[in-house]
Amino acid sequence: MPQTTSTQITEEIQKLSPSAIIELFVLVIDDGDSEQNVYFHAGTNELHGNVVWQGVTYMALPIKMEGFDMSSKGELPHPKLTIANIQGLFSALIREYDDLIGMKVIRKRTFARYLDAVNFPNGNNPTADATVAFPDDVWYIDKKAQETKFSIQWELASAFDLQGIKLPKRQIIQNYCQWRYRGGECGYTGPYFDIDNKMCSKKEDDVCSKKLSACKVRFEYISSEDKPTLPFGGFPGASRNNG
Repeated sequence: MPQTTSTQITEEIQKLSPSAIIELFVLVIDDGDSEQNVYFHAGTNELHGNVVWQGVTYMALPIKMEGFDMSSKGELPHPKLTIANIQGLFSALIREYDDLIGMKVIRKRTFARYLDAVNFPNGNNPTADATVAFPDDVWYIDKKAQETKFSIQWELASAFDLQGIKLPKRQIIQNYCQWRYRGGECGYTGPYFDIDNKMCSKKEDDVCSKKLSACKVRFEYISSEDKPTLPFGGFPGASRNNG
């Protein structure tokens, strides 16, 4: 009779020399209109390159995860996820998606011996088994704790602790639109404009500077009967309070 997944996991843990545990992460970015996943792992446990698990490639990134342990008092943990800001990838994401607040982070774990065969020399791993894994841990980004040009750190919360999120979640930024250009909240579907607000013919040149002036130029080309209230995602009436 074949072993169940839970039995295989238990037996591996109880070995004197168990295989290394591999941690993999999925960042689920959902803006309400579409969903995209970013797959990554820490590049530890001698797996310094990308890892393929269940046919999906997880890119190796310098990351640090801490704080998963449950308190003896029964308090829910608030893990911290720190990621190296390689080529500004995550800086671009937090600008476009409001610091990624509320986005889902899934931690997947399995043993190295069960990874897809493609990870091994000559593509050979007789113990590969994509069904053997720990239950997924699901977290949500609660707040951005720190951002530098080298790394970004977020604090995570479980689904049972989301009531701790404070509103408004968006930062009050005077002249910078926080919506995704041509996304659901932006709503613009008109002609193409470049970064300097000049009309252009190529889609690849269609870039918004995210300023109020850019928003006004674009929506001037929407017919009056279809023209909505200007959906600028910033707070032009805000001012710095030094009091």
